[in-house]
Amino acid sequence: MTSHTPEIETTDRANAPTRKAIFGPVVANVAFVMELTLVPLLLPAIKLQFDLSIGGLAWVFNAYGIAVAVGVLLGGYCGDAFNTRKVFGYGVAFFAAGSLVVAAAESVEMLLIGRTLQGLGGGIFAPLVPLLLTQALPHKPGRALIVWGSVSGYVAAFAPLFYGSFLGQYGWSIAFLFIAFITATAWLILNGSQTNDDPGPDAGPARNYVELFRAGNLWVTFLYVFCTYGSITYYLFQLPIWLSNSGVEATSVGLVLSIMWLTFSGLSTLLRNRVDGPYLRAIMLAAPLLIAAGFPLSYFGDNLLLLVLSSILVGSGLACSNAPSTQLILRFAPKGMSAISTSLDITFARVGGIAAVALLAEAEFAYAAAVICLSCLAAAVCALMANQRVTDHV
Repeated sequence: MTSHTPEIETTDRANAPTRKAIFGPVVANVAFVMELTLVPLLLPAIKLQFDLSIGGLAWVFNAYGIAVAVGVLLGGYCGDAFNTRKVFGYGVAFFAAGSLVVAAAESVEMLLIGRTLQGLGGGIFAPLVPLLLTQALPHKPGRALIVWGSVSGYVAAFAPLFYGSFLGQYGWSIAFLFIAFITATAWLILNGSQTNDDPGPDAGPARNYVELFRAGNLWVTFLYVFCTYGSITYYLFQLPIWLSNSGVEATSVGLVLSIMWLTFSGLSTLLRNRVDGPYLRAIMLAAPLLIAAGFPLSYFGDNLLLLVLSSILVGSGLACSNAPSTQLILRFAPKGMSAISTSLDITFARVGGIAAVALLAEAEFAYAAAVICLSCLAAAVCALMANQRVTDHV
C-alpha cells in the first residue's frame, strides 16, 4: 500500500496546475458574463443616482461596449504575438480595476473611466478564454469548452435573479464590487497556475491579412452578427428602463432577464448536435425572426405573460444565432486567421449593440420596433446568403 502513495501524490500534484489553468479562465469569464447580464438590471438605479438622461445613460452603457470592441482586437493580436497567459492576466487585472472604479464612482466622469477600463480589460481577455482552455487540456479540449459554456450559461441565467433577490437592497455598486472580487479571484488562480511550459508567442507563418478582406462570405456573416446582436443588445438596454418606468420592481425585472438567459442556455444545449448538420440554415434564419417577434411584445410591460413570452423569444433568437454564426466564421476564416476572425466576431457584435443603443436610445417605441424589424430582415437575408455559399462550396 505504501508503495502506491507517492505515485498518487505525484499525480495529484501534476493535475493541480491543470485544474487551476482551467479554473482561472472559467472564473474570469464568470465575471465577464455577470457584467453582461447584471448591468442592464442596474441601469435604472444608475440613471437615478447620477440624474442622467436616456442619452447620457446610453453613453455609460456604450463606453464599455466601445472599449470591448477595441480590446478584443488588441487581445487577439497580442495573444498571438506575446505570451498568451500574461496577456490574459493583464486583461483580467484591467477588468478588476475598472470594476472597482465603477463601484466607487461619485461622478459621471469617474463612472465612464471605470466602464472604459473595465471594457478594455474584458475585451483583452475574453477572446483568449477558449484558447487557454484548449491549451490546458490539449487531449480533451471539448471537455474544457463544455465546462466553460455550461458555467457561463447558468451564470447568465441566475445572476440577475440573484441580484434582484439578495443584493438589490445594497445598491447597484455592490454588484460591481462582487464582479471585482470574482475577477481578482480569477487573477490569483491564474498566477497560481503558472508553469515553465506556458505558451509563448505563435511562431507560425506570417499572416496575409489581405486574404481576410477578400473573404466575402466571412463579412456577410459578420453583418449577420452585427444585426442580430445589435437588436438583442438594444433589447437588454431598454427593457429594464421600460419596466422601471412602469413601476416594475427590480426582482421582477431580474426574473424576466433570467428567463431570457435560461432559454438561451437550454436551447443552446438542445441545438448542440444540430448546428453541424443540414439544419444550420434553418437555425440561423430562425434567429432574426424570433427576435423580431419577441421585441414588440416587450412594450406590454404590464402583462406578465406577454413579457415572459417576449424574453423567451429573444432568448431563443440569441441561442439560434450564437453557435451557428461562430461556426460559419470559423469555416470561412482564411487559413491561419481563426483567432483574428473570432475577435472580429466579438467586435461586430459589440459595434452592432453600440450602434443600436446610440441610434435608438431616445427613440419612440414604434420607431425603435421598425428599425429592429428591418435589422432582423437584413440578418435573415445574410443568413440565406451565407448558408447558400456553404452549400455551393460543398
